[in-house]
Amino acid sequence: MESSWEKMLSRIMGWIDSAILNLPNLLIAIIIFIISFWLSKNLERWSNKVLKKVIKQASIRSLVSNVLSIILIAVGLFIALGVLNLDEVLKSLLAGAGVAGLAIGLALQGTLANTFSGIFLAIKDVLNVGDWVETNGFSGRVIEIDLRNTKIKEADNNIVVIPNKLVLDNPFKNFGLTNRIRTTIECGVSYDSNLKDVQKIGVETIGKLFPPRNVEKIEFHYINFGPSSIDFQIRFWVEATANLTSIEAKSEAIVALKEAFDKNNIDIPYPIRTIIQENR
Repeated sequence: MESSWEKMLSRIMGWIDSAILNLPNLLIAIIIFIISFWLSKNLERWSNKVLKKVIKQASIRSLVSNVLSIILIAVGLFIALGVLNLDEVLKSLLAGAGVAGLAIGLALQGTLANTFSGIFLAIKDVLNVGDWVETNGFSGRVIEIDLRNTKIKEADNNIVVIPNKLVLDNPFKNFGLTNRIRTTIECGVSYDSNLKDVQKIGVETIGKLFPPRNVEKIEFHYINFGPSSIDFQIRFWVEATANLTSIEAKSEAIVALKEAFDKNNIDIPYPIRTIIQENR
């Protein structure tokens, strides 16, 4: 009768024989995993360089690079297990990954929605740092876009943090999307002014400050006989790629118009209220 010791030796010898037979597959699996690991580390650096052309936010580029790196390592692991004929282990890993992914997805539904919204905004290039935007009832300059939130600085220097999903799901106005934007200024001059001179000076002043391009033109129209002035509006184009917002453009134009009118003795009147006291 075979002893327990002999049975154990027989089992060990069987394992050794199996290991020797599968040694080439084991070496191939190790090499495959090492290559996939090396490629994943270099892919993170390579992909970051490529993504700079389409994604300007460093945090989102890092996320995409990390995801690609993890996917490559997982592919290498699954191929290595397949080479070792560990089909049952591979099936168990895939089933576990599916269940874990579902659980994590449900638990982090809001976070993932904000993350993918941020990636979409960055890839589509509809929102960039430095743009002046109006969204969700707030307006200001975008100072940061991370994996969860978009931060904008309002005119009063307050910082507003808005989840990326809300920015993507709701209409927003981005003044930095177009290369050229048109803005309007309304003003008034005194009734004794030469209106033709006012129009000529106004158009020339704005033209020097914001030169029109191609078919663009500076539009000047008198619009109203006011209580103390003849009112006009002037519409002109400004360069939006330099992050010059409509408010900033108006400010520069108003200063230039005031200086030009003062130089040519053109009065910009202010409302005057006259009180007449009756003698009794």
